[in-house]
Amino acid sequence: MPIYLWKGRTPSGSIENGEIAANNPDEVHRILRERKVVPTSVRRKPKEITLPFLKGKASSRDISIFTRQFSVMINAGLPLIKCLEIQVEQVKAEKFKDTIKGIITAVEGGSTLADGLRKYKDTFGELYINMVEAGEKGGALATILARLAEYLEKADEIKRKIRGAMIYPAMIAMVAIVAVAVMLLFVIPTFSQMYAGLGAQLPTITRIVIAMSHFLKSSIVYIIAILIGLAIAIRYYYRTEVGNFRIDAVLIKIPIFGTLIKKQAIARFARTLSTLLASGVNILDSLEITSGTTGNKVVEKAVLRSRTSIAQGESIADPLAKEKGIFTPMVIQMITIGEQTGGLDEMLEKVADFYDDEVDQAVMNLMNALEPIVIVFLAVIIGGMVMAMYLPIFQMATKFMG
Repeated sequence: MPIYLWKGRTPSGSIENGEIAANNPDEVHRILRERKVVPTSVRRKPKEITLPFLKGKASSRDISIFTRQFSVMINAGLPLIKCLEIQVEQVKAEKFKDTIKGIITAVEGGSTLADGLRKYKDTFGELYINMVEAGEKGGALATILARLAEYLEKADEIKRKIRGAMIYPAMIAMVAIVAVAVMLLFVIPTFSQMYAGLGAQLPTITRIVIAMSHFLKSSIVYIIAILIGLAIAIRYYYRTEVGNFRIDAVLIKIPIFGTLIKKQAIARFARTLSTLLASGVNILDSLEITSGTTGNKVVEKAVLRSRTSIAQGESIADPLAKEKGIFTPMVIQMITIGEQTGGLDEMLEKVADFYDDEVDQAVMNLMNALEPIVIVFLAVIIGGMVMAMYLPIFQMATKFMG
């Protein structure tokens, strides 16, 4: 659908301009009349030659800010279309701008906001769309958007904390790998040539390090190709249903990391389910949506199995309790109390807060543990190689002095 640039006079006498997606100029005039704007200029927007991959993609942070601002404007009483038009001017990512313009077009064509969002499911997700739909039906869109903004902000904060905490250990690990590679590819061969001219019997550890250097130097291209191929294969395998489940099953059992992944999944489960239930979405739909937000296929399937049992008349806590190794007794107990008191959403919110704190602490502990481990590894490996190369010199010096 073509985009038209318009300029017109509002009932207050001010001049405004903007963009409208329409089939023809007559449709633009009709839309403007409905807004009580007298058009003074309507022209088709010239086509822009852009490459899709150069357009900024909407990040979770972009969507979070969009939702918070949207909530404030709706709460202030601004019309829905006006809120979206203001957002188009605020947003920086070009792809996200196009998405909002598409939503404006859908809403102007008579669709609900939820239906407009549903056309961009990959950007907003089922959770977002279903909550907006519940807010529209219940006449509490501003409240739902505020709750949704809070949820997105907390989820984004946890994600940023985990990424930030892992940067330093990852950098140390990269330095260690580069340092070892430089030693094996450039430093060790120099010593190897020097010792080859002496014709002396080298210590075992020195011969091992020289052999590793020769192997890496002769096979570096093949090693890189194998690593890249393996990474691509794992990535494609992870995209399959079976591969996704199996890899997630392995990840959740890894010491330390597995516990962190499980706690994060439970925190997401509890906060998402709490947010949906508080927004008026029914329990079965809430569980189906929540299952896809946990970030782990093992937890997702556990939630879906529980949903089947709940659909047959069971309570929420009982089928979750049967999922051994996923949901802790504390989570089950809190859900049971929430069901009995009618405050399930509040109890789930408390569970989410508790596990978010647990994730924060686990990340800090992991970072504190990884730093010395990586540093010791770096010292042992590089120090060991240096000693292996100088050991023959020490031996020859000892014999000479003896």
